[in-house]
Amino acid sequence: MVDTSKVKLRIENIVASVDLFAQLDLEKVLDICPNSKYNPEEFPGIICRFDDPKVALLIFSSGKLVVTGAKSVQDIERAVAKLVQKLKGIGVKFRRAPQIDIQNMVFSGDIGREFNLDNVALTLPNCEYEPEQFPGVIYRVREPRAVILLFSSGKIVCSGAKSEADAWEAVRKLLRELEKYGLMEEEEEEL
Repeated sequence: MVDTSKVKLRIENIVASVDLFAQLDLEKVLDICPNSKYNPEEFPGIICRFDDPKVALLIFSSGKLVVTGAKSVQDIERAVAKLVQKLKGIGVKFRRAPQIDIQNMVFSGDIGREFNLDNVALTLPNCEYEPEQFPGVIYRVREPRAVILLFSSGKIVCSGAKSEADAWEAVRKLLRELEKYGLMEEEEEEL
């Protein structure tokens, strides 16, 4: 069993797609959404920012949304509920309750130890390392689908997970691989 007791993960961003099951008149929506931009020649939707919860919403006339910048699933749910209340105020009719689908969660974290990335890249399968282009090893997890960026400091970024449980499972798989190939037991270099 892999020890994750020293590993810390923190949600940095959640992106969700939402279907409101309603057609929207974007000109009317613009009137009820302060902190919004709408220029149909540049982009076919409204870019709206909420301060509480702190998220950005892309609102389309089809009733589809993209919500980004959230730090929790509850923030997304609160933002969607807030928008629905505003839309009800201008007479929008909904065919059913909104459907929220998490598309991507990004976590930052720390494994709690340093790594020699050259050794990691030469030993670990499913990874890429081009230090001239990017200072971290890119490790791809197939199931659950996620990408983990591993830096020499032991800091990590996990992207592509659909849930916090998936992110933890991806990190456990990385740690198992690091242990399997003896990369967790590296001796500290003596000065």
